[in-house]
Amino acid sequence: MLRTRLLPMTTTKSRALRLLAAALFLPCIAASLNAQDWAKARLDASPRHHEYVPLKHGDRTVQAFVVYPEVKTKAPVIILIHEIYGLSDWAKEMADELAGQGFIVVAPDLLTGFGPNGGGSDAFPSTGDDRTKAVSGLDPAVVNADLDAAADYGKKIPAANGKIAVVGFCWGGGKSFAFAAHRKDLSAAFVFYGPGPADVTTITAPVYGFYAGNDARIGATIPATTEAMKAAGKKYEPVTYEGAGHGFMRAGEDPTQPTGNTTPGMAEANKKARQEGFTRLVTLIREMKSSPMASNASPNKTVVAKKSSAPAMSCHDEGSGTPTEMATMK
Repeated sequence: MLRTRLLPMTTTKSRALRLLAAALFLPCIAASLNAQDWAKARLDASPRHHEYVPLKHGDRTVQAFVVYPEVKTKAPVIILIHEIYGLSDWAKEMADELAGQGFIVVAPDLLTGFGPNGGGSDAFPSTGDDRTKAVSGLDPAVVNADLDAAADYGKKIPAANGKIAVVGFCWGGGKSFAFAAHRKDLSAAFVFYGPGPADVTTITAPVYGFYAGNDARIGATIPATTEAMKAAGKKYEPVTYEGAGHGFMRAGEDPTQPTGNTTPGMAEANKKARQEGFTRLVTLIREMKSSPMASNASPNKTVVAKKSSAPAMSCHDEGSGTPTEMATMK
């Protein structure tokens, strides 16, 4: 005789609640781990040639992601500096997108050798705190040496036309500005929401800034940088994209952004800023001239440094909330 034993209702409810919690929680885990799956999908669908190149300098070898455009003529080389999240899928997708506009892009993984088991950005389990802490702790001298290796490599690419520029985002934006103060053969430096260096007197290339209207932490540093660049006789053209937030170049193309952004109107502002910022960047690259400096030089130590009144800061340091005083993109 078959007997059916009824489970206690409390046990049934408890199990049902656990299953419901798991069903709700697992998508959150997946979303967190695969937050840039959309960028990887676009990268995988690209028709352009991608390769990883080891760049050796001294006793260090840094890995670089290199993308070539599909063009008939020689092209400028863009050194792309990633965000504080390392060489993420988005950073590589951004490199590919720039290559789609006709430029050769060299994107070094500045976390090479500093990840778990001596790996790079991909060795970290996610784009979260572990990568952020590792990038924040990088030695600025090592970063510049890695970027020098990338630029030196770019100059020797047969398909390159001799023009080299640097572009950086977030943490990389500040490093782009700092690299312009270090290297003398750049045709231009493009800074996306990153602070300027304390000493701008050694800069030889024009610097173009791209900033968010809702990012006072970085925007508050712009007046002092503008003053220092003007006093040193350097070309600096900052533009603010009103309503956008820090990181708008990534957030503005992230299809998951509207569901994760609680600031009214910011998702739309980020998208608009991303489109306008990218158009401006491409236009400026196409218009840039060759650097008058034929070869690289270390920072000019004979020049007396005239420091900005603003202290040097990282993209993720704390800053004041004073309004940004700069040109406004409408």
